[in-house]
Amino acid sequence: MKFPPLLRFLCIVLLCAPFPAQTLAHPIPDIPVRGTFSSTGNATITVFVDPRCFDPDPATATSLTRGLFQNLTNQRKSELMEMAESLVRRDIEFYIQPLGQIQPKFTFEFTGERQRALEKDDDVVVLTGKWSTTLPTGVTGWNIRAGKQTKVSVVFENDINGTSHPRVAVLFPGEQSYTLDLTQLCAAPQTRPTAQSVPAFGGSGHLGSTLWSFCKRGFGHVIPAGMDHALFVIGLFFLGRSWRPLLFQMSIFTVAHTVTLALVTVGYLNPPPKIIQPLIAFTIAFVAIENLWQGTYTHRRLIVVFTFGLIHGLGFASALNQSSIPRGSVFAAIAGFNLGIEAGQLAVLLLAVILTGWIRKADQFRRWITIPGSAAIAIVGILWTFERLFQ
Repeated sequence: MKFPPLLRFLCIVLLCAPFPAQTLAHPIPDIPVRGTFSSTGNATITVFVDPRCFDPDPATATSLTRGLFQNLTNQRKSELMEMAESLVRRDIEFYIQPLGQIQPKFTFEFTGERQRALEKDDDVVVLTGKWSTTLPTGVTGWNIRAGKQTKVSVVFENDINGTSHPRVAVLFPGEQSYTLDLTQLCAAPQTRPTAQSVPAFGGSGHLGSTLWSFCKRGFGHVIPAGMDHALFVIGLFFLGRSWRPLLFQMSIFTVAHTVTLALVTVGYLNPPPKIIQPLIAFTIAFVAIENLWQGTYTHRRLIVVFTFGLIHGLGFASALNQSSIPRGSVFAAIAGFNLGIEAGQLAVLLLAVILTGWIRKADQFRRWITIPGSAAIAIVGILWTFERLFQ
């Protein structure tokens, strides 16, 4: 029986709808909030706001680079500062215990990411807001909560006497961070710390917390943000649904992207995104085209998947490196982020299985799904390759 054209079209739309086209892929921006405290009682809270956060879809918005920033009018710069102040007030709640919620008055300026110097035209420009104060008598701890309506994650991190605190929290909408104990950081006499607060000096249990926080971030980098990575996984699935080939491919892909993710995160590699992003798009097109001329799985496919996994790992690392990971938490951050990526990939595969599970015969699956679906993915991959090359 010939598969109805309309139903064929609906199947492909259902499979590809969660992954709309985009040009140059950017990691979803987050809003880092960094508390800096000293034993003298001085404290500074800093927020870093990427202007992409103002866009209805931050994942696909274009970054504000130094080259673009230099052409902005003073009026536009003032508008961006007002937008940053409004966004922070709306999307982040700040708490000092036992005082309760506070509203810091941030002073914003344009800087590089994490206050890096702006040297090249393609360096990303962010709005950095600072609020400094002296901790009053009786302060016991501090924490934050991400607003329920925020479109991006909020990262809670701290610096104690010039050293990064090992515990980091990645907060999704509505989530609250741990409470950092400040009783040893007040110039005034110490008081009893807030219940269940995390010690400012060292402390324990940060590895599990960091693992979970970055696991959430890794999942979010695939669903909903990683449209290109998700399409690559769908491309692997389209060659055939037999569980052994899928297991082989996903396992070798995981090993490969774990290697490069770790190498970039610890500083051994530093590939430019302008090269990596077009290569990722090329891998999507190549796998889809291979599906069209190779009817069945062979182990030669594993060489392709491993090579392309190394490239995708470089892309994953660019998202992870947006965070300032404390030295004592690097392993937990890499492991958690990687676990989140795997969970996201499995979710993509599960969705594909559910949407195509009613097709029982292998020849029908190839004719109705593999060929039209791979052709669509190949076209998208080719378009992304050229767009990213010239963007």
